[in-house]
Amino acid sequence: MRLLRRNARIPNSQLAAEVGLSPSACLRRVGNLEASGVIRGYTAIVAAPEEGGVIAIVRISLERQTEAYLNRFEEAVRQHPEIEECFLMTGDADYLLRASAASAAAYEGIHKNILSRLPGVARIHSSLAMRSVLSHLPGRGRRGA
Repeated sequence: MRLLRRNARIPNSQLAAEVGLSPSACLRRVGNLEASGVIRGYTAIVAAPEEGGVIAIVRISLERQTEAYLNRFEEAVRQHPEIEECFLMTGDADYLLRASAASAAAYEGIHKNILSRLPGVARIHSSLAMRSVLSHLPGRGRRGA
């Protein structure tokens, strides 16, 4: 799995050699992982532009933490492609979101027109990333249920 995460385009023969399996056994094992849903897909990692664009890490606290509030919020989040990732959290915020925008001004529009209108939101705390230091997690299933 580690090898496939780093390079999903690794040739089966090379993957088999790296993990100590025959190519046919390796291909069968990868097929089983795909069929069982452990491997949900493959993605292209597109280079981010060197300048411009912002990534916002957003902590959301809801008015209440009932199942109905959580479900309504999660369904609403799925309707907005500007919200790239959403995690239900423990700790001081109920959700952690990741959103990208062309600029800080564009993110302000996302904040005013999308985030502040999500159902049940009590507080929004946004932080804009200055730069990426490390990322090993491309394409983790953005619109999943």
